[in-house]
Amino acid sequence: MAIKIAIDAMGGDHGLVVTVPASIDALNAYPDLHIVLVGQQSLIEAELAKHQYDASRITIQHADQVVEMDDLPSKALRNKRQSSMRIALNLVKDDEAQACVSAGNTGALMAVAKFVLKTIPGIDRPAICTSMPTMKGHVHVLDLGANVGCTGENLMQFALMGSVLTQAVDDNPHPRVGLLNIGEEEIKGHQRIKDAHQLLNGTSINYIGYVEGDDIYKGDTDVVACDGFDGNIALKASEGVAKMISFYLKEAFTKNLLTKLVAIIAYPVLKSFKSKVDPRRYNGASLLGLRKIVIKSHGGADQFSFFHAITEARLEVIKNVPELISAEVSHFLENQTKQTETHS
Repeated sequence: MAIKIAIDAMGGDHGLVVTVPASIDALNAYPDLHIVLVGQQSLIEAELAKHQYDASRITIQHADQVVEMDDLPSKALRNKRQSSMRIALNLVKDDEAQACVSAGNTGALMAVAKFVLKTIPGIDRPAICTSMPTMKGHVHVLDLGANVGCTGENLMQFALMGSVLTQAVDDNPHPRVGLLNIGEEEIKGHQRIKDAHQLLNGTSINYIGYVEGDDIYKGDTDVVACDGFDGNIALKASEGVAKMISFYLKEAFTKNLLTKLVAIIAYPVLKSFKSKVDPRRYNGASLLGLRKIVIKSHGGADQFSFFHAITEARLEVIKNVPELISAEVSHFLENQTKQTETHS
């Protein structure tokens, strides 16, 4: 199966110096992959000239404009129709690529992607979903900032989409789905969370109830659904804790000659620890709920991180994630209709 992915080559804090070499790394890792680099052609060609690559598997699509990291979503949508972001998404819309990867402005990417690609019937709002490390592997968390002030219905849809994604990419037939709350008791939380709780109890997904912030990392839940406000704080807090731990470990092991010797002995353990909690390995958030695949890379991603975002896009293409979500949502709506008719 040949897979073609459109890359917003100009997006992110670093642009071409990250997106181009990461794309070449992906081509080297996956023989079935073809990359379309979208952006200013002369600049892309200049960056490509610095590397060795299979020219038959890279296409350049010129774009005159760039969506800046501080552009308002409305500006990107109305005034930058020739941007690398917009053209990359248009390639996906026109089936000239099967997925789009961008490290650009998150708000702009969500707004333009929703306008160009549309949402799956039955899904009100797309959600940003990514995986986070746990004591037993990883967990998928959504929404991570696209939606603030969600309704119970929105949260239920997030849980449904997260469950389908996890089934597909993790080969997990019955992922455990939790709803983020300030406690596990029935009486706690906003009304919208209680509404979502009731709705989820009526679905066929493996819903395990409320989970608290520390439960995200225990590994006893495979999917955590939440409002974008709460999810974004949880994500940024976890990234901050990882950086703080790394800072203190480095400080402790470089304090004097003795601690430096200890660091040499402990190096294999430290390397394993870093590998498990390194946020770069979890880069690549899915914009779930769209009719096509769009992956949002962290704006400050380095080459290693952006490679992982491309890897996520390829995996979701192989697993046909939007089609699976569409089928599951359609099945859920059919059951709701039958239940309504039965009770009326």
